[in-house]
Amino acid sequence: MWVLGAAFWRWAPTPPSVAGVNRVFVVLVLAATVTAAGSDFLPMAVGGGGGGAMKAVTQRTLEAANDAAKLALGLVGVLALWTGVMRVAEKAGIVALIARALRPLLVRVFPDVPADHPAMGAIVMNMAANLLGLGNAATPLGLQAMKHLQALNPHKKTATNAMVLFLALNTTHLTLIPARTIALRLENGSTNATNIVLPTLLATACGMAVAFIMTKLLERRFVVVPDDDTTTTVDQTPGAP
Repeated sequence: MWVLGAAFWRWAPTPPSVAGVNRVFVVLVLAATVTAAGSDFLPMAVGGGGGGAMKAVTQRTLEAANDAAKLALGLVGVLALWTGVMRVAEKAGIVALIARALRPLLVRVFPDVPADHPAMGAIVMNMAANLLGLGNAATPLGLQAMKHLQALNPHKKTATNAMVLFLALNTTHLTLIPARTIALRLENGSTNATNIVLPTLLATACGMAVAFIMTKLLERRFVVVPDDDTTTTVDQTPGAP
């Protein structure tokens, strides 16, 4: 089993972006199959009856595939409705309105980014899209913001404070309406699927606050000092060498 897994890991012609995940899944499938087969074969080899492990693995695999299909189809309606509503809101200018409201705050949060630079515009729009749960719209805006931030970066091999802070806030963004979670709860028979809106809002707000505070603290501790040809990071903790 491990020989087959190692050989696949080494030689599978998979693109680098998905190679790691695909190989992990293949190794897991091989491990489960070989273990189940061994559990059935070894008792029979010594004269006993098989344990039925292989049959159980096959049956559970088919059941899991069936459950996944039912779950995916059940989510289509709710997610399509919410995505459509948010798309209409985006076209109606609500995202732009929220972006204008966020701009004064984000200019202070990202003091290293000029207020009139395209990077600030992309950051503002990304935050507004994430706030409304428009993940499909937020992703390209986030990539665009990072591209513009990299253009402002004087040391291309080292992330700036603004880049690190944006990544932290983008990962822990505030969520007003957790549409996907609500859809999952409805599909699984919840009688009050929307009662997680307030807890989700509080949890994401706390997460975003912690990300902001920790980023600012680490920003002061590890200061980037430019050299002639390289950029080094100096630990500013008292007593640090």
